[in-house]
Amino acid sequence: MSFTWPWALAALAAFPILLGYRWWTRRRRRRAALRMSSVALIRAALPGRSAWRRRIPLWLFAAGLVVLATGAARPQASVPVPSDSSSILLAMDVSTSMCSTDVPPNRLTAAQQAARDFVKAQPDGTRIGLVAFSGIAALRVPPTADKQALLDAIGGLRTSRGTAIGLGILAALDAIADINPDVAATGVDLPSAPGGSGGEYEPDTVVVLTDGANTQGVDPVTAAKQAAARRVRVYTIGFGTTQPASFVCSADQIGGDAAFGGGRGFGGGRGFGGGGRVQDIDEDTLTQVATITGGKYFQAKDAKELNSALMNLPDSIVLQRKHVEISVWFALVGALLVLVAVGLSQWWNRSTPGVHSGGSAAQERAAIGSTRGAASRT
Repeated sequence: MSFTWPWALAALAAFPILLGYRWWTRRRRRRAALRMSSVALIRAALPGRSAWRRRIPLWLFAAGLVVLATGAARPQASVPVPSDSSSILLAMDVSTSMCSTDVPPNRLTAAQQAARDFVKAQPDGTRIGLVAFSGIAALRVPPTADKQALLDAIGGLRTSRGTAIGLGILAALDAIADINPDVAATGVDLPSAPGGSGGEYEPDTVVVLTDGANTQGVDPVTAAKQAAARRVRVYTIGFGTTQPASFVCSADQIGGDAAFGGGRGFGGGRGFGGGGRVQDIDEDTLTQVATITGGKYFQAKDAKELNSALMNLPDSIVLQRKHVEISVWFALVGALLVLVAVGLSQWWNRSTPGVHSGGSAAQERAAIGSTRGAASRT
């Protein structure tokens, strides 16, 4: 448990002050007390009340003050965030190198299948969004629980030139900002928060899947600092091998500005085949992005490893927790304790006609009279 206003805990000083006041009033009463010749007469004249009845209201009142003072500090409890209260933004690389066949049939097809399996495996109600990036980045599907819309969008991904990993991260952050008021949009300047700094992460998460290195746009480390400042974790996945392989994509996998055709493959639209240089995965940058944001880097050399990396993500994502203010409960409990203390004090100290301590009213008056007489003689 943490406190938003820890300085308000100074109000806890009311408890020792209350005890000190009680001690002072009792000491003052002893000094002002009259000496009586018979203590038995005084006891007979006063209504009987056990010691625990005298102490219970005081202790309840003191406990109420302590609880109220704690509530004034605005305590927050860390609670697990349900899946329907968080979102996962999947940012997928659709650069032309995703046509490489080092992962059969090609990287894009394997990535699409792994992403579909990931979406299908999530519990109903989990919100997932899709960002595609090549030379630019675009939000394809805002965070949604509609799995079919996600599956359709994943199947419709098209390759294009360039790799803008940083822009993909920023696009995912803006998509989170649209649904989470605690996350500022990327246009708002915030102080960077390097990994390891205090504070709770937001329940929303960004997952970046790429097969290369950033070639244009915002530097990924700069984008990671923006995510860290917003307490959003970024998990990164480096996909593919370093083995040379031909680039083969079907006609429906090639975008309008792809390097090898205006949306159509060579050979009568049946796809494109040929050699291609595969750019090495920038693992150092991807690891740095994950470390800065509190995420983790995964390496996937084939479809099986990619599927395993995506399936292992929920183990980290669903365990996220969020601070929830619980000061209202402290206020309710504290007020209840104070009211019970006052009520019991009034009830047990009420005056009752007739019998007191097992004696009649006449006996009580006689005892009081004798007590007054003894006091005057003294």
